[in-house]
Amino acid sequence: MSQEKAASQTFEESVAQLEQIVAAIESGQIGLEQSLAKYEQGMELVKKCRTILDKAEKRIEQLSETNCGVKAEGMDAKQVLGNDAS
Repeated sequence: MSQEKAASQTFEESVAQLEQIVAAIESGQIGLEQSLAKYEQGMELVKKCRTILDKAEKRIEQLSETNCGVKAEGMDAKQVLGNDAS
Protein backbone atom coordinates (compact mmCIF):
# COMPACT_ATOMS: atom_id res chain seq x y z
CA MET A 1 0.00 0.00 0.00
CA SER A 2 1.34 3.43 -0.87
CA GLN A 3 2.05 5.92 1.90
CA GLU A 4 -0.43 8.34 0.30
CA LYS A 5 -3.25 5.79 0.51
CA ALA A 6 -2.28 4.83 4.06
CA ALA A 7 -2.37 8.50 5.10
CA SER A 8 -5.91 8.87 3.76
CA GLN A 9 -7.26 5.80 5.60
CA THR A 10 -9.88 6.38 8.25
CA PHE A 11 -9.40 5.17 11.80
CA GLU A 12 -11.76 2.27 11.18
CA GLU A 13 -9.93 1.24 7.98
CA SER A 14 -6.62 1.35 9.82
CA VAL A 15 -7.96 -0.84 12.64
CA ALA A 16 -9.39 -3.32 10.13
CA GLN A 17 -6.05 -3.53 8.35
CA LEU A 18 -4.28 -3.97 11.68
CA GLU A 19 -6.62 -6.86 12.53
CA GLN A 20 -5.76 -8.51 9.19
CA ILE A 21 -2.06 -8.14 9.91
CA VAL A 22 -2.42 -9.69 13.37
CA ALA A 23 -4.42 -12.60 11.95
CA ALA A 24 -1.81 -13.21 9.25
CA ILE A 25 1.04 -13.24 11.76
CA GLU A 26 -0.84 -15.40 14.27
CA SER A 27 -1.78 -17.94 11.60
CA GLY A 28 1.85 -18.96 11.32
CA GLN A 29 1.44 -19.47 7.58
CA ILE A 30 3.81 -16.69 6.57
CA GLY A 31 7.56 -16.72 6.85
CA LEU A 32 9.75 -14.83 9.26
CA GLU A 33 10.69 -12.05 6.83
CA GLN A 34 7.08 -11.45 5.83
CA SER A 35 6.03 -11.57 9.50
CA LEU A 36 8.62 -8.92 10.35
CA ALA A 37 7.46 -6.72 7.45
CA LYS A 38 3.85 -7.07 8.55
CA TYR A 39 4.82 -6.34 12.16
CA GLU A 40 6.53 -3.14 11.06
CA GLN A 41 3.48 -2.18 9.00
CA GLY A 42 1.26 -2.93 11.99
CA MET A 43 3.34 -0.73 14.29
CA GLU A 44 2.93 2.17 11.86
CA LEU A 45 -0.83 1.62 11.91
CA VAL A 46 -0.83 1.55 15.73
CA LYS A 47 1.07 4.85 15.74
CA LYS A 48 -1.44 6.37 13.31
CA CYS A 49 -4.43 5.14 15.34
CA ARG A 50 -2.94 6.51 18.56
CA THR A 51 -2.45 9.90 16.90
CA ILE A 52 -6.08 9.95 15.75
CA LEU A 53 -7.29 8.93 19.22
CA ASP A 54 -5.13 11.58 20.87
CA LYS A 55 -6.63 14.24 18.61
CA ALA A 56 -10.13 13.01 19.39
CA GLU A 57 -9.36 13.09 23.12
CA LYS A 58 -8.11 16.67 22.85
CA ARG A 59 -11.28 17.59 21.00
CA ILE A 60 -13.42 16.08 23.75
CA GLU A 61 -11.43 18.02 26.33
CA GLN A 62 -12.31 21.21 24.46
CA LEU A 63 -15.97 20.63 25.15
CA SER A 64 -16.92 22.73 28.11
CA GLU A 65 -20.01 22.90 30.27
CA THR A 66 -21.86 26.23 30.15
CA ASN A 67 -25.04 27.50 31.71
CA CYS A 68 -26.82 26.76 28.43
CA GLY A 69 -25.51 23.21 28.12
CA VAL A 70 -22.49 21.90 26.25
CA LYS A 71 -20.55 24.30 24.06
CA ALA A 72 -18.00 23.08 21.54
CA GLU A 73 -15.05 25.20 20.54
CA GLY A 74 -14.48 25.14 16.79
CA MET A 75 -11.95 22.81 15.18
CA ASP A 76 -11.39 21.46 11.71
CA ALA A 77 -13.12 18.05 11.42
CA LYS A 78 -10.38 16.65 9.17
CA GLN A 79 -7.78 17.53 11.77
CA VAL A 80 -9.76 15.88 14.56
CA LEU A 81 -10.69 12.74 12.63
CA GLY A 82 -7.18 12.08 11.44
CA ASN A 83 -7.51 12.57 7.69
CA ASP A 84 -4.24 14.48 7.93
CA ALA A 85 -2.53 12.01 10.27
CA SER A 86 0.55 10.22 9.05
